Amino acid sequence: MSLLLPHWGQRRLFAHPMPNSVVVLKIHEKHISGEIQLPLAELQSAIGMGVNEHSDRLIERLGDSLKIYLLKHIRPKSFEGKPWAVTIGKMSVIETKNELVGQYKELVVAFSMTPPLFYDLRNFYFDCDVIVREVASHSILVSVKQDWQRGIIAEDTTFQQIGVIALDVPSGKIPVFQVSLAQGSTWTGFKKMLQLGQHHIAEGTDHLLFLLVLLLPAMLTVEGKHWGQFGGTKYSLLRLLKIITAFTVGHSLTLLLAATRIVNLPIQPIEVLIAVSILVSAVHAYRPIFAGKEVWIAGGFGLIHGLAFAETLVDLQLDLKQLLLSILGFNLGIELMQLFIVALIIPWLILLSRTRFYAPFRTVSAILISIAALGWVVERVMGQPNFVSTIINLLSLTPF
Repeated sequence: MSLLLPHWGQRRLFAHPMPNSVVVLKIHEKHISGEIQLPLAELQSAIGMGVNEHSDRLIERLGDSLKIYLLKHIRPKSFEGKPWAVTIGKMSVIETKNELVGQYKELVVAFSMTPPLFYDLRNFYFDCDVIVREVASHSILVSVKQDWQRGIIAEDTTFQQIGVIALDVPSGKIPVFQVSLAQGSTWTGFKKMLQLGQHHIAEGTDHLLFLLVLLLPAMLTVEGKHWGQFGGTKYSLLRLLKIITAFTVGHSLTLLLAATRIVNLPIQPIEVLIAVSILVSAVHAYRPIFAGKEVWIAGGFGLIHGLAFAETLVDLQLDLKQLLLSILGFNLGIELMQLFIVALIIPWLILLSRTRFYAPFRTVSAILISIAALGWVVERVMGQPNFVSTIINLLSLTPF
């Protein structure tokens, strides 16, 4: 069975096609990682051992036996017949309830496949007959979730189904599944990461609000403990350039460090700190609390935002060459979108700041953004949405 990957093969997978198994592949530079999702009821029919009826502590009790079974039934090899190295990773049991079938349990197993040295990664036989060997009615749906060279990334919800492994009834045999992945390019992968960076900013409501609230008072002078009048076009543009540059340098640095895992911090406190950065900046937009130090504040908060940006790249688990190109493309996409947004906003802010309407506009904007930031802080600390964060999320999804 030979399958290429044409464009029309892309589809969205919204639900597990019970009771079939699903294999999802991620194509890396030198290996292929994957995940196989096995219905426990079907697995029990194949191997017994009461894996569905007695699923409590299944991995702890039968993990080694399950690993042996999987290694026996996942046998990738090159077209020349050279076997690939297979490694079984983390295993977990997931339980859900479905209106049609009631309680549903599946075993989710991570695995990795590495071809022999100098053999083609994109063309191979995926000889996999887990459950299918013992249960004739069973089938395995195979999809690609990530292929950097072809611009398919794991963050997308679009999977590319490449075929089905099932018993051929007339012959009574399971045909060896042939995978022939269409060739991609470095440019395609880089361009996708550029677009991902742009998309990340365009849909990142918190990052957009932070950028906006930083720019609100940038055109104004400081008079005592209050914001004064418009400081002039040259004054405004110079301050804006310094603030944006500082933020760019800050997030670019931590994006590089975190994406290469030189720095590795949990995401929750980072998200909380991002909300705090918006709150502090909103208070500053209302009344100056760090006048003259905006550049340093922008750079410092940029370090925090860069850690959040990097989470997207870390999740892709790219090899070094693709990772470095992705960091460059992703960051460039962020900068291009930021510059586009700034180019749209700044002329209007400069014009408005010359009028008497700017003070109430700035005050109301600062108060509203402060409320939004407080909602995010509470949500991210408690781990549960609240009224404010729910409203913001709904507004961010509303097309204008």
